[in-house]
Amino acid sequence: MSEVAITIQNVSKCFKRYRHPVDRLKELLFPGKQRADEFWALRDISLEIPKGKTLGIVGANGSGKSTLLQIIVGTLSPTTGHVNVQGRISALLELGSGFNPEFTGRQNIFFNGQVLGLTQRQIEDKYDDIVAFADIGDFIDQPVKTYSSGMFVRLAFAVATSVEPDILVVDEALAVGDEAFQRKCYARLEKIQDRGGTILFVSHSAGTVIDLCDSAVLMSEGELLLYNTPKYAIDKYHKLIYAPTEKIQSVREELRRLNQKQYHQNLSQDTITPNLTKDIGQNSSGVTQQAGEVVTEKTAAEIINELPTFALQSKPFYDPNLKPAETLSYLSRGAKISNPQILTRRKEPVNNLIGRDNYIYTYEVEFLQEASKVRFGMLVKTIKGSELGGASYRFPDEKLEDGVVKAGTKVVVKFRFNCLLNPGVYFLNAGVSGIVNGHFTYLARCIDVGMFRVLPEEDSDSTGIIDFMIKPNLTVDEVDETLSVSPEMKILV
Repeated sequence: MSEVAITIQNVSKCFKRYRHPVDRLKELLFPGKQRADEFWALRDISLEIPKGKTLGIVGANGSGKSTLLQIIVGTLSPTTGHVNVQGRISALLELGSGFNPEFTGRQNIFFNGQVLGLTQRQIEDKYDDIVAFADIGDFIDQPVKTYSSGMFVRLAFAVATSVEPDILVVDEALAVGDEAFQRKCYARLEKIQDRGGTILFVSHSAGTVIDLCDSAVLMSEGELLLYNTPKYAIDKYHKLIYAPTEKIQSVREELRRLNQKQYHQNLSQDTITPNLTKDIGQNSSGVTQQAGEVVTEKTAAEIINELPTFALQSKPFYDPNLKPAETLSYLSRGAKISNPQILTRRKEPVNNLIGRDNYIYTYEVEFLQEASKVRFGMLVKTIKGSELGGASYRFPDEKLEDGVVKAGTKVVVKFRFNCLLNPGVYFLNAGVSGIVNGHFTYLARCIDVGMFRVLPEEDSDSTGIIDFMIKPNLTVDEVDETLSVSPEMKILV
């Protein structure tokens, strides 16, 4: 248990909803009669969060995310079950939570610091750093009720992270700040991760959850449906929220089965964390990476290093073993996607690409029912699922009759692109959206429908993921030997 930061066992939370305010008083005076409807915000949640890990929590509004965090922090008590927290916990749950609106920013710093367990001297030592991080100027001596939402979150985040918590809980608060402040906050979160802190992070930003978190849980209607890698949880979350109304319960049941299967695998392995799934596919040697393996960014480099000699050439080629282990397809709302592939300008299929060359990503769409305002999309992602870029293309009006795509129509979609990526393995999405029965939604979408490798290039100066086609230019100035400086060259980049 020393390696577990938070243990949640069979936690449920029930709220009472009264139709009339007076019914609450009547129930107190006459306890024999129930006058309220019960609303179960959480149902039998069990979870172990290891120390030093960052857990993302995703789900639609009303799924129980905030209620769960409040129970973990201790501002709410569970109706059943219990929570065990190991270490100092600091939370940023909602805008201005824990602040006295009549106090100034300065007074709230000392007030909140004491609530979080710091002494007066410790707060004084940290005060200048807190004020500098919040960067709200003279407003630090004004009542916080005069603050904008951005000022609130600046000060709240600065205080919450200044105590160097063992566990930090963040609930969507960072969405309020401007871009520069958000970057500063994420940098501080990374520092907490580096020193072994545990973070619980709620966000509707899929990219942020994938980039920041080690694992993620998917919640729906008060139930924990899935605990897996961030990418896997996000993909299933999107499949759930875009499912037709009549199919939602079947998708939920599918996720329950997946989670239960994983739970039994976990028991057989005698581990405290789930068997995290990361579907990558097959490497060039034909060795499949099975679901259940934890895959890191190092995998891309390893695959490149394991390339056979024939791959180290100056032209693209097709490797039949390089394909995703699993493609996640949304439930159809009137369209079907098929035959995704990457082509050269000579229409040759390839999946091993040369950086900076031009290619065509193409797939076919068959419309099973009439739709309007149709758009076709594509997306390129990293192994971890971080979104690198894509495009959304509207069906040309001149090719439509009465502004709609008729049922039975078949379309070949082509996206021309320059491969401005550094060596590694990448994944592709395909999607088509439009209006069906008065609602704009995905008609079909496929996650990880394809994958490709960018081959290594000798003498390349590019680093990172994106190749910005940077061309260094060096100017060498000889130092005048008559000057009283050491005889060395000055290099200007």
